[in-house]
Amino acid sequence: MTKPQPAFSLPSVAAGDLTSDLDLTVEELQTLLDLAADVKRHPGHYRTALSGRIISLLFEKPSLRTRITFEVAAKQLGGDAILNTGPIGGREPVADVARNLERWTDLIVARTFDQKTVDDLARFARVPVINALSDMYHPCQVFADMLTLREHWGSVVGRKLAFVGDGNNVAHSLMLNAARLGLNFACIIPPGYEPNETVVAQAREFGQATGATVEVTTDLDEGLKGANAVYTDVWASMGQEHEASERARVFAPYQVNTALMAKAAPGALFLHCLPAHREEEVTDEVIESSVSVVFDEAENRLHAQKALLLMLLDGPAR
Repeated sequence: MTKPQPAFSLPSVAAGDLTSDLDLTVEELQTLLDLAADVKRHPGHYRTALSGRIISLLFEKPSLRTRITFEVAAKQLGGDAILNTGPIGGREPVADVARNLERWTDLIVARTFDQKTVDDLARFARVPVINALSDMYHPCQVFADMLTLREHWGSVVGRKLAFVGDGNNVAHSLMLNAARLGLNFACIIPPGYEPNETVVAQAREFGQATGATVEVTTDLDEGLKGANAVYTDVWASMGQEHEASERARVFAPYQVNTALMAKAAPGALFLHCLPAHREEEVTDEVIESSVSVVFDEAENRLHAQKALLLMLLDGPAR
């Protein structure tokens, strides 16, 4: 019996790491999405692709989707994963953590409070490092989001995605990847909660090349006009719990409910990175509606991360 072969030659990522979304070129981002779709359609073709490979999972923050999808991805590709929780640089310097793990495992996945921790791991480790969430970026989530939108629309080019809520790590990764893929983006936020200015400038520069617009506004009507998808996230992320009551007051007018969805284009999809605080940033009526694709996004975390592992581990060892 002939062994099934992957449809892709599994090109490597030139940067060698994924510390932020921009470690992937536009071409590599498109390849990752194409590969993720193929992995999803033909999982058997990749069942032994990472045979003998072990990945380290370093998690400073609690996790359901990120932890389990990376563990399942490694195992379904023929490899395995080891989890360590708690502060990454708590007992010893991050540099020492990196130089230990590179001796034992083939890749490091880090879910951290501080972007610097991810950057330091990549600086000192001679194996690939993946940002599985930091205070600045959440690339793995957004790769899954873009895969989900492609599945529902065929192409994201010329469509519009509106993000409603805090100008946080998810908003940063969404605007960077949307602009690079030709997807118009609006970030609708209360005053004082704007996204990072440098990230916005980078996204707008990418948009000049693809024709995508990047808008930051406090006006719901303006931002949601013509939106083909509406995305939200929790109002207070991990580490911001002390701000929860104040944020609940400020963000209340930005709750994604039926009235807010009606401001978007007819049939607009609803997205959320999960976990959702139901009846806070989104109502049950919206998240359980026929336009909600939140569990498609969650499923696609697995497939997008499989593609990322394949691309990062296919190149020569450093």
